[in-house]
Amino acid sequence: MNIACHYAVVRFLPFVETGEFANVGVILFAPQARYFGFKVLTQKHGRVTQFFDQFEPKDFREIMKTAREELQRVSDRFKFFGTDRRLRTLDDTAAFALWNELTKPLESMLRMDQPRLAMTVNPKQKLEQLFQFYVERNFVTREYQEAILNRGVRNWLKEVHMADRFYERRVGNDEYDASFPFVAVEHDQPVQIIKPLHLNHAQAAKVIDHGGQWIVRINALKKRGLLPPQVLFPVNGETDDTAPGKARREVLAELEELGVEIAPFADKQRVLAFVQRPH
Repeated sequence: MNIACHYAVVRFLPFVETGEFANVGVILFAPQARYFGFKVLTQKHGRVTQFFDQFEPKDFREIMKTAREELQRVSDRFKFFGTDRRLRTLDDTAAFALWNELTKPLESMLRMDQPRLAMTVNPKQKLEQLFQFYVERNFVTREYQEAILNRGVRNWLKEVHMADRFYERRVGNDEYDASFPFVAVEHDQPVQIIKPLHLNHAQAAKVIDHGGQWIVRINALKKRGLLPPQVLFPVNGETDDTAPGKARREVLAELEELGVEIAPFADKQRVLAFVQRPH
């Protein structure tokens, strides 16, 4: 049976002046199931502290530690009202009053977003799913990221009235082929390729694995004389001295050796200059 769950996202907003925030937790109350639960960020907080780079990581960890302790006290109060089932029924009035108090707007670095409603057969499992979605952003796959990059390039092509020249197409022959999102064709032969490449992974191994796939594909096409002379990879991710940055440099160097032109994805003008280049 589906159970109604009230939930709210916990937001970290250290600088009220800018209004910028990061999702750092989820709280959930399912009165019918007599359940209250919470989950807040404990590890992998680099994305938050890197974004708010004026904020010391140790201070963020201390804030989250305090938040966990406070939410545990709230959980104990919910138990007193019947979520631990020691009472015959849940004290709905007191429990909802506590929920409303917990989710009311506060002027603090940690605050609750507008409460929402979800249906589920398992509130505890739903809490985990919501945390993965709102905090860990499990929907942001490599394919999702590259779809965003593709939309950006498509919009740039529309701006210069070149969108009708480039289409998603497989390049190759019966022996080997690969699919590219932007291929320009003349006389039924590919003359230009644009392939936005997402390399902004946090782990060097993922950079190498994903970049390596395209090194293999480009190499296979080039060996067989199937690669057009003009190929551009707009790439996201910094080539700094971090482990992922060094991995990006390695991948991009190998692509350039194969004749691929590399551009930072943010360099819109370079992409547009490429598409208007004579063949």
